[in-house]
Amino acid sequence: MLAVMLAGGKGNRIRGAYPNIPKTLIPIAGKPILQRQIEILKKEGVESFLLVVGYLSDQIIDYFGDGSRFGVKISYFVEEKAMGTGGALLEVALPERFLLCNGDLVFDFSLEKMLSFHLKKDALITLFAHASSHPFDSTVMVCDKQDRVTSFSRFEDDAHFSNLTNAGVCIVEKRALTGVENKQELSFDEDVVKPLLISGRVFAYKSTEYVKDAGTPQRLAEVCADVSAGIPEQCRADSARKAVFLDRDGTVNVHRGYVSNPEELELLLGAAEAINAFHALGYLVILVTNQPVVARGLCTIEDLEQIHRHLVYLLAKKGAYLDDIFYCPHHPDSGFKGENKAYKIDCDCRKPKPGLILKAAKKYNIDLSQSFMVGDSERDMQTALNAGCRPILLSTVKQGGVPCFESLKDFAAFLTGGKDD
Repeated sequence: MLAVMLAGGKGNRIRGAYPNIPKTLIPIAGKPILQRQIEILKKEGVESFLLVVGYLSDQIIDYFGDGSRFGVKISYFVEEKAMGTGGALLEVALPERFLLCNGDLVFDFSLEKMLSFHLKKDALITLFAHASSHPFDSTVMVCDKQDRVTSFSRFEDDAHFSNLTNAGVCIVEKRALTGVENKQELSFDEDVVKPLLISGRVFAYKSTEYVKDAGTPQRLAEVCADVSAGIPEQCRADSARKAVFLDRDGTVNVHRGYVSNPEELELLLGAAEAINAFHALGYLVILVTNQPVVARGLCTIEDLEQIHRHLVYLLAKKGAYLDDIFYCPHHPDSGFKGENKAYKIDCDCRKPKPGLILKAAKKYNIDLSQSFMVGDSERDMQTALNAGCRPILLSTVKQGGVPCFESLKDFAAFLTGGKDD
């Protein structure tokens, strides 16, 4: 597969810190960003690269040459003037299928898994998608149950909020460019992707693997720290992951009984910061929660998912995100007024049964022995033991031999070495 690397931008957000080199040559732990990309993709079987260059292009060409010293073949398209993120694609010879990557990304992911998804979906474009800590300045996507992208834009409002963002890596079928108008500056997102949404053949490949941009001084510092800690490799889909599983009410948000509408949610102090700390240590952060409000007839599945979208929105406002949410809508006992009998079953997912955690572990290749279950009840602690996780109780009163912390923030501080219990 050919990889087309968009390496022509000026990097205005970071140019002040590196005024004399193109952003793709900014060093990450002593190695240029673009070199890291090429080396990772070479391991994934990519041998040919087309670098789209513009600003300070001579430096990039001098550094990489024909690619032989990196064991790959490199060709170039030099933009004499800015052509946008898609303009060069209409000017070069392309194979029937190619990989397109932004040049300011630090990543490590399984291209084989992404390609398998692309082929299975018979997609024209597959976008690498992940939850973002900064969705408000990113392109966000809404998808249907089949991972088909239905909306692709800046976020609109809380009711339609999504923090699923386009990471800047995609697999493209050449025929997706058919009929695209060749204009002075062409936006790949606006002029190629958006018009194809109506075809139903643009898909989001949702992944928790490591893909982050280093386009601002703050993000550059973050990815440098992550690379030094080996986190990109740890986040690969083919590596065993570790996770912090979180109960919802009383752990992430204030416990107010049965929450049946979004307005009842309020984040606990420090919860968002704790979630960020877990991510910084390389943990997946996954919500696992019993929500019998559905079985009790207090709200519908659609209402519950709207409540969770609001939770995601509240976290996003604090710069935090969850990797996934698993919930149990069931309740085994019948005989209540207004109950939804379809959900009155003795299921395998209601805590303290481990079904939610086991489902998450299978989906994300999680090593449960290296993972934690954090909650505020005895039920959560038993769930941890049943699943093979380490239990963490949030309580002001220590109980037995279970590690106990007053808040999620305190547990995060313990994990990062800030204090002990």
